[in-house]
Amino acid sequence: MFPSTVSPTSRFLAAQSWFAGLPLSVQTQVSEHVVRTTGKKGEVMLQANAPVEGWYAVLSGLVKLQSPTVKGRSSTFVGVACGDWFGEGSALKSELRRYEVIALRDTELLCLPLAEFDQLRAISIEFNQVLVNQLNLRVSQAMALIEASRLRTPEQRVALSLSRLFWNRTRKLNLSQDELANLVGISRQTANRALNSLAQRGLVTLEFGRVDIADDEALTRFIFSAPEPQDLPAT
Repeated sequence: MFPSTVSPTSRFLAAQSWFAGLPLSVQTQVSEHVVRTTGKKGEVMLQANAPVEGWYAVLSGLVKLQSPTVKGRSSTFVGVACGDWFGEGSALKSELRRYEVIALRDTELLCLPLAEFDQLRAISIEFNQVLVNQLNLRVSQAMALIEASRLRTPEQRVALSLSRLFWNRTRKLNLSQDELANLVGISRQTANRALNSLAQRGLVTLEFGRVDIADDEALTRFIFSAPEPQDLPAT
């Protein structure tokens, strides 16, 4: 248990697997230099084509990473929920950020500045192992999304977005239909139909603003089952 006087930022850092093994002086340095920012629902918290300042974590709330809007259209890459990190690839490269980070609800972000990020890479094996795991996860997510957009039905795409590949921390997702539609890149009406279809199959249970995964194994089988030809996305 943490004392009530400990800040949410300190609690978050102390819970990271790589943090406890750091020398006390480095722990203090990281705690003093990490930056906390807030954003309202719908706000662009990090702009595309801007310099990357560090590695980010969602302290509270929910964000999506998407391409910049061109002629009213954009492409969502991934959603990032409370407790998760993102942007490790951008932090490792000296280039401008290629995507926007948009708050899907009121959100607080933490930023581990590049100086501390690079220092931890140089001194901590545990930190590097976390980065490797994060990069591997992003590759898996990207490949799954590419396949789903070409070979899966809207119901399967929604099921994929509810799977452990994207939500490993909890199987009770506080997620509205609007937020889910935003993450999948479909209309709210399509998301509603897909969710009801999954509920009828016994894969999820629905409450207002929440989706509970009823059967993870069955959900995974459904995601990778062969869809009917007429249900495939148009090419």
